[in-house]
Amino acid sequence: MTSPLALSSVASVSTATFGREQQPIVTVENTLADSERVIEIAAQHKYRPMGEFYPGIRAGVSERIAMPLVDPLLPMLQEVFALDRPPRYRECFLSVVTKRPDNLAPIQRLPHFDGLEDSRLAVLLYLDRSTRGGTAFYRQRATGFESVCESRYDEYREKLESAVAEHGLPEAGYISGDTAMFEQTYTVSDTFNSMVIYRGNTLHCAHLPEEFEPDANPASGRLTLNLFLD
Repeated sequence: MTSPLALSSVASVSTATFGREQQPIVTVENTLADSERVIEIAAQHKYRPMGEFYPGIRAGVSERIAMPLVDPLLPMLQEVFALDRPPRYRECFLSVVTKRPDNLAPIQRLPHFDGLEDSRLAVLLYLDRSTRGGTAFYRQRATGFESVCESRYDEYREKLESAVAEHGLPEAGYISGDTAMFEQTYTVSDTFNSMVIYRGNTLHCAHLPEEFEPDANPASGRLTLNLFLD
């Protein structure tokens, strides 16, 4: 059986770099052949909160279903991200943002990274029919770091704690644009049925408008598929 997440034969792939660190990013347009079917399937899943970082609910997606989304891209990803081997499945989720901006925990008001490894890739597929923003990338002002690896982690955390002590925690809301602690370096629009792939240790966050109203229904809310590779 063909996975509903199989990459479309008419998908358009492009690459670019961003920021001072020239981090690679891959963009895919017209990702799925039948995105509406995927949304219908997603609406049938059972969702629940997972962890303290994601501001919403999630449902797991198996390797067998998820990997056809990127299988044709693996040799290119190995080259673009300078990997020793083609990346492999780590985990995958269907995700729906359900937290209002004024209900975010302090950790959810800041850019984050998915792990410290340069080899960990984040694959983000936008399945929201409404254009609500996208994804933004950031630079920590105190260090100039746009990504956080193991050798940078202690300094990143120390400078973040010092900045919070000086400026206070950000007001409740999704980070948008420059702040006292972080500078926005790049944004990606959440165009329906498009996908972006980037290193998971880059500083990033959902880019949502101040007036964002969450909707827990996968068929009408901010639905994404988040596939992690390493």
